[in-house]
Amino acid sequence: MTKKKTYFSLILILGSLTALAPFSIDMYLPGFPAIAKDLNTSAAKVALTLSGFFIGISAGQLLYGPLLDHFGRKKPLYFGLALYIIASIGCVMIKDIDSLIILRFVQAIGSCAATVASVAMVRDLFPVKDSAKVFALLILVLGVSPMVAPTVGGYVTAAFGWHAVFIVLTAIGSVLLIATLLWLPDSYKPDPSHSLKPRPIINDFLSVIKEPQFYTYAFTGAIAFAGLFAYVSGSPVIFMTVFKVDEKVYSWIFAFLSIGFIGSNQVNSLLLRKFRSEQIIPAALTGLVIIGAIFFLASVNGWLNLGLTITFLFFFLSCIGLANPNTAALSLAPFSKNAGSASALMGALQMGMGSLISVIISAFDVSSTVPMVSAMAGSAVLASLVYMLGKRTIKERVEVKESVEAGLMH
Repeated sequence: MTKKKTYFSLILILGSLTALAPFSIDMYLPGFPAIAKDLNTSAAKVALTLSGFFIGISAGQLLYGPLLDHFGRKKPLYFGLALYIIASIGCVMIKDIDSLIILRFVQAIGSCAATVASVAMVRDLFPVKDSAKVFALLILVLGVSPMVAPTVGGYVTAAFGWHAVFIVLTAIGSVLLIATLLWLPDSYKPDPSHSLKPRPIINDFLSVIKEPQFYTYAFTGAIAFAGLFAYVSGSPVIFMTVFKVDEKVYSWIFAFLSIGFIGSNQVNSLLLRKFRSEQIIPAALTGLVIIGAIFFLASVNGWLNLGLTITFLFFFLSCIGLANPNTAALSLAPFSKNAGSASALMGALQMGMGSLISVIISAFDVSSTVPMVSAMAGSAVLASLVYMLGKRTIKERVEVKESVEAGLMH
């Protein structure tokens, strides 16, 4: 096999592994009303299955880093994919909502192995000069996933029912496990010197979170990013219950709104030619607060229709897309030795905030735009406050010297 074909096959497998978690999040969203009806519960309670997935991803970020260093890349990846397949099969067979919530948590723990391992293996398998290009391709896959997954899920749900979505996810997990076994090389020798004891791992994370630049930008980014999770958790109820669109229309709306988030990431790359990350972040946060405030007023006063809701969401998500890569890059900039711990902790914070906000939205078991919009507006205001207060504690900021595109991986 030529070098070019080898690179292509490796990137294809790694990109597919990267897309597993986004696909697992987005593909079943159009099935929320059907799941609620079938399991005799509410769509808001079904949203807790999404919260369970976010919690699993958050925990998995911290779990797999040490395991991948201690045991090598492939053994934890085999374990994660096998766990994912078993949980996906269980999701097909469940009869009650509580079982689905638990199995989605387990499914997330499994899928997280694919996400973390794929990023680590890029560094292992490709020369430094090529790694940026490979990461750019993986980011492209991540960007396409939120557009493709709900569209596929909407059509699968409409044609075969929501159980079929988990059959498809089981098949995807199985194909990835086979591809990993047969075509993905061992890229890192196990290193037993990497401790799995809690104390050194916790000490690593503590040394990261004590850095003012990290906690300022990581928490700012995570809280702002929680607005995205509020949208993902609340959108099935908003569009399919409040505005009465069907699964197929919802999937196309979700795909369209993904363009705002993905497109702003690309605009950010252009802006960085003239502006620093530190200049882009306050502008993006100001946009979030203004849009969030107007969106909130429109929601509580009953002024929202389908078109206005889509418009507000598009611009709100676009502002998150501008802020996120810059907060991620500045969070990681001070670290050289323990960049892996910093990266894992940042990812865990994002998913943790997302889990919290999705649980809060699920607690408001009402067919209304208010819970989702309130959570989004609140995340914008809180992120801005954290940014303004945290900035004062940074005595000497480490600037970003390389492209912030890697921040999109989180």
